[in-house]
Amino acid sequence: MSEIKISREETDKVVSRIKVYFKEELDQEIGSFEAEFLIDFFAKEIGPYFYNRGIFDAQALFADRAQELDYMIQELEKPTV
Repeated sequence: MSEIKISREETDKVVSRIKVYFKEELDQEIGSFEAEFLIDFFAKEIGPYFYNRGIFDAQALFADRAQELDYMIQELEKPTV
């Protein structure tokens, strides 16, 4: 799996949310530099768990849709003598 890259705009949005969270929930100030390091840490250490869960959910969705497709194809069968 390759490293996940997010745009500068996305990073800035997440940094802003982290800073607000720290201020409102923890009553602490955190700088943008520190927030970006926190993002990197979570992406590297915790991100794979969320990624793997997304893969699992996608596989389950695919299996459900494949089963539905199988039923639809069976309905196309013509009776034989």
